[in-house]
Order: sequence, then structure tokens, then C-alpha cells
Amino acid sequence: MSNQDFAAVLSRLKLITAASTDSGLSHALGVSPQTLSSWKGRNSIPYAICIDIAARSGICLDWLLLGEGPQRRPPATDQPSQDLETQLLAQLRSLSAADLQVIALMIEEKQRLRVLEDKLEQLCGLIVPAAQTP
Repeated sequence: MSNQDFAAVLSRLKLITAASTDSGLSHALGVSPQTLSSWKGRNSIPYAICIDIAARSGICLDWLLLGEGPQRRPPATDQPSQDLETQLLAQLRSLSAADLQVIALMIEEKQRLRVLEDKLEQLCGLIVPAAQTP
């Protein structure tokens, strides 16, 4: 792989993992910074790593390795609920850490509201309207 091609793959990996530095990328890939530096010296990255990150992120391998074709794989059509989950996970994985924190807070707020709504329904069921009291 040429130096330019390798740099392009590293850039796309940083984009997928929302890493802005080589250190952040090495952390996201689960390798040491020295390992990433070694890959840079050889202009080579193990294909297994690329395949794994593409599979986990819903990214097309052609786009990751060659910069060609669509960035995202089309969703499978055999299981709709898993397709939605896969799409959501791929979208989440492409967000920055700050965006993920905002989404996590929104999910917590939605869960809190759901609990309050359930409690309100229980309370409304316990309250008998004045017209119905004996």
C-alpha cells in the first residue's frame, strides 16, 4: 500500500471512530500507539482490523480501504427490527464523543419521563372521581 493510500485509510478510520489523533485512533482500535506507529512505518494495516471495524460500524470495506463506493453498507432486509438496530448502532458509532454524551443524556431523560408517566397512570387509577364516590 502506498504512503498516500495508507494515510487515506487512516483518515477514514479516524472518521469512523471519531478519533482526532493517532493516539485516539489506537485506543479506538484497541492497539497500542507503538503498534499504530509500526503500521505507519510499514504503510500497512492488518486487514482483519479493517474487516472488524467495517463490520461493527456498518461501513463498506471498499470505501474504507479504497475510498470507493458508498460509505455505509445497505441494511439487510430479512429482519426489520435488527436492521433498525444495526442502522442505529452504525450511526451512533460514527458520532463524536460529545454527541454520544448528548444522546445518552436524552435517553436517560426519556427513561425518566417514562417512569413518571407510569407513576401518573397508577395514581390516576387510584383516584376515584368525586361523582363516583358513595
